[in-house]
Amino acid sequence: MTTVLQPVRLFFVHKSAAPFPSIPAFVRWQISPILYNCQQQARCAHSRRNVSYTAAEVEEIEKLASFRAPNMPRRASPLSILPLSNLIRSYLITAVSSSPLLLRTSLGALKFLAHSKSPILNPDRNPILHFLLKRTIYAQFCGGETADEVDQTINKLKRMGYTGILLGYAREVCLDGNEAQNMKCTGSREDLNANTILSWARGTISTVKLAQPGDFVAIKFTGAGTQALQHLVEVKPPPPLLAKSITEICDLAMTRNVRLLFDAEQDAVQAGIDAWTISYMKQYNRKEKALVYGTYQAYKKSTPGVLANHLALAHKNTFVLGVKLVRGAYLGSDPRHLFWDTIEETHKAYDGIAESLMRRTYNDVLKPTSSGTKTFPSINVVLAGHNKDSIAKAQEIRNSQACSNEPRVSLVYAQLMGMAENISCGLIVAGQLAKEEGRGSMFDIPKAYQYLVWGTVGECSQYLVRRAEENKDALSRTKEGRKALGKELLRRLGISAE
Repeated sequence: MTTVLQPVRLFFVHKSAAPFPSIPAFVRWQISPILYNCQQQARCAHSRRNVSYTAAEVEEIEKLASFRAPNMPRRASPLSILPLSNLIRSYLITAVSSSPLLLRTSLGALKFLAHSKSPILNPDRNPILHFLLKRTIYAQFCGGETADEVDQTINKLKRMGYTGILLGYAREVCLDGNEAQNMKCTGSREDLNANTILSWARGTISTVKLAQPGDFVAIKFTGAGTQALQHLVEVKPPPPLLAKSITEICDLAMTRNVRLLFDAEQDAVQAGIDAWTISYMKQYNRKEKALVYGTYQAYKKSTPGVLANHLALAHKNTFVLGVKLVRGAYLGSDPRHLFWDTIEETHKAYDGIAESLMRRTYNDVLKPTSSGTKTFPSINVVLAGHNKDSIAKAQEIRNSQACSNEPRVSLVYAQLMGMAENISCGLIVAGQLAKEEGRGSMFDIPKAYQYLVWGTVGECSQYLVRRAEENKDALSRTKEGRKALGKELLRRLGISAE
């Protein structure tokens, strides 16, 4: 370590006589490749106290390392790993998403199609609609309609460098407030319930079989039909046939080394989903690795309290708590008073919960329950999100832990396929560079996953509406994404985008 850092130390010997701005430009250009490779080593050395650099010296190294000679080769853009067809489609869709007028018009049309009962407007029956949607928004966000199409999509993503995928079966049900209330008062035919549950189970089992070892499968319980919805709304255990089906799904996933994400859904059914999730965690998360993960939505005011309660239950019952942390996707359908008043409060909640989980210590956002212990249980984490600042903060914490040889929780990053590709591709490239340069011991190598659903274009319509809603609520992010995509397109055309 000391030998590698010696060129840097030579500058510090004389730094009192030659302030940083006075170092000749040609000297900075010549040493910048050395400093680039030394930068993280210096940070780690200071963190581990293996050599006697002060914090100011490490900061000086970072300043020096930021310089680049005009003739030095640039690192490839993270988006350079995207196939050209994906790049063009992403740019066009992001261009629409970043225009309030175009997005509002497109979203209105998509909602109309998703909720229409007319066979003419059903993309699964109308070949023209099917052709248009499948080659645009469906191709951007969905994995395929058949097993072969899904398999091709998964393999394509892994060839790009993704560690794995989060695969979901698109079938689900969305309720408004009145429908949720009526669900408590209405009965339903047993034969229809059985057929719907078995159909949902077959689709979910097929999804587990499509996933590869190390992947995740997302499960939406609302897709199991009316009886499942009634039990969720009333916070009852799953009905016998559904319980049997869920057990079969969990057993198959365990056999195939595929993990299960029980997705968060609308608030009317979320308490029921949480109860089912904890029940299956107690049954299946008994070893060091979680099979079942719950989903926690940071934009809800109740989430820190709910998660703290689940952490206490995991500690008391000695099971691994699987946590998938998201911001949330039901802002357009759930009551507004459930959410934080501002986006800044949502960011604070997300970042605070994420830091607490990574450090395995409670903080001012995620506080222990009044009757619970402050000792963290064993946890596995999926950090899902498209906010670059949140991802950067998480990487900083993980890299600091790697430098200091601190234990790290099992954690993967996840983004929706087709959204914030500059972030997900950036995670891949960061991991590749660290491995290529032999710096894996000083960096946390990020594991990047992509979330995608599969099913017919019609079955995926509700999912596609939510993706459009998310883009509407993240206009600044989509503008930034469009700019990055456009810059990469110009680069490939040989046009300078400086």
